[in-house]
Amino acid sequence: MIKKIQGEIRFFNEMPRDMRILLMTNMIYALVLPVIEIFVSAYIMRSLDSSSAVILYQLTVFTGIPITFVLNGFLLRKFSVKGLYSLGMILSGISISVMMFLKDITYLEVGVSGLLMGISYGFFWSNRDFLAIETTQDDNRNYYYGLETFFYTITGIAVPAVIGFLFVLTSNHNFFDGDPTAVYRVITIAVFLLTVFSSIVIHRGNFKNPKVDRIIYFKFNQLWRKLIVLSSLKGLTQGYLVTVPAILILRLVGDEGTLSSVQSISGIITAIVLYILGRVSKPQHRIYIFSLGYVIFFVGALTHGLLFSSFGVIVFIMCKVLYQPLHDIAYFPIQMKVINYLSDLTKRSEFSYIVNHEFGLYLGRFLGLSLFIGLDYYISESFAIRYSLVVIGIIQMLSIPLARKIIQESKHEKA
Repeated sequence: MIKKIQGEIRFFNEMPRDMRILLMTNMIYALVLPVIEIFVSAYIMRSLDSSSAVILYQLTVFTGIPITFVLNGFLLRKFSVKGLYSLGMILSGISISVMMFLKDITYLEVGVSGLLMGISYGFFWSNRDFLAIETTQDDNRNYYYGLETFFYTITGIAVPAVIGFLFVLTSNHNFFDGDPTAVYRVITIAVFLLTVFSSIVIHRGNFKNPKVDRIIYFKFNQLWRKLIVLSSLKGLTQGYLVTVPAILILRLVGDEGTLSSVQSISGIITAIVLYILGRVSKPQHRIYIFSLGYVIFFVGALTHGLLFSSFGVIVFIMCKVLYQPLHDIAYFPIQMKVINYLSDLTKRSEFSYIVNHEFGLYLGRFLGLSLFIGLDYYISESFAIRYSLVVIGIIQMLSIPLARKIIQESKHEKA
């Protein structure tokens, strides 16, 4: 076992230096993501007892992201990509702090905090996507995303487990005087320190800014339009992945401790599978990994819709935790290969494609969350919680033949 671990470390050290720096930065920031994606929604639910407030928060987050992608493109002409990347990570800590340290929160504070988080995500993801394209090649991207998502999954196990333990101590042993809000504030301080640390690490890399002449285009060839449709289908699910789990757990199952346990347990198998896939899979295996992820998501959504019980929720959460990294390890390399190919073909900057791709994601996120809001408003919250996931799961299956077609059309890209 020790020799195997040493061999994996040697393999990691054989990767390009800037790729390793980027991976280490993202691994540190991965400790923050479970808090942002899970417990902020749970905090809003606890404070306002409203799923609509959670949806409002995510809509403002998603609205801030594409706007900041465009802003980031202009700022890259004058500021370092490392500095803007750092800004995104630190702003996420500030956004959480704004919400957690207010005595009482209203829908206005939820919206402002969500918009600030969206801005932070915009700086983080636009620069991260560009650096990932620049520091990797098609033949090592399965490994890059396999290792990155493996670590994200490990933190998705460890962080919720630790946070859940704090909530158990608070409720059962009167830690923090039995005040769960105090737990959220301790978590917030830890998050802010981690964002500062990850910001320091990224500055060790020798990253060059992208050449950004023109950021926004309106006319694209057929291959890119297909990828935008695929990104919109991906976006349909994204809004639910960071919103619905907290609502389901707190409405149908239990409290934050239960939420932590479900996330942690379901991530163990995922972590093992992901590292193996990232290590041994090849570009030709991406469509199979991609398809498996969507089938698992549909099975989870259908189980939840049919049972609509605590057991159904647990099955869905476990499927969701497995689906997300399987999807990412396949989707991101597909996206990058198309961007590399079209950037070389059309002589447009890779960053302009990254920006346009984000608007495709936003369209899907907006439509997905609008579906939930519409079902909630015109029928009931219970109906929305029960059936919107099934509808999304069915629509998402269209992604599989579309992804296969995109892979076939971009196969002529130079390695």
